[in-house]
Amino acid sequence: MIDVMLFLLATFMLTSLAMQNLNSMAVDLPRGNAAPMQARTPVTLTVTKDGGIFLNKTPVTLATLVDVLKPMLQGSEAGVIVAADSAAPNGLVVQAMLKTRDAGAEHFLIAVKHAD
Repeated sequence: MIDVMLFLLATFMLTSLAMQNLNSMAVDLPRGNAAPMQARTPVTLTVTKDGGIFLNKTPVTLATLVDVLKPMLQGSEAGVIVAADSAAPNGLVVQAMLKTRDAGAEHFLIAVKHAD
């Protein structure tokens, strides 16, 4: 009976992780351990390996990032998920995060693949 319950628990946990949907472009995330997120629809800042910047799949530049992001943060807890490709230029990721903070973001969550 305990084996069946543990199997069901593991199955539901893996299913819930697979159902999690980020509004980001497909990038190769770095590996790491992180606690699961709460069920909300936060804004996702994506930086691709070729230097592309996206807010919830909408292409932006460093110059337009603040203007596009401010309305998206209204009425939320001002948190942003950063989904940067592991091959993305680190300087660009930091600049995008600083611009995101200028737009009013208070919390950053870093998206990673679970380390096996």
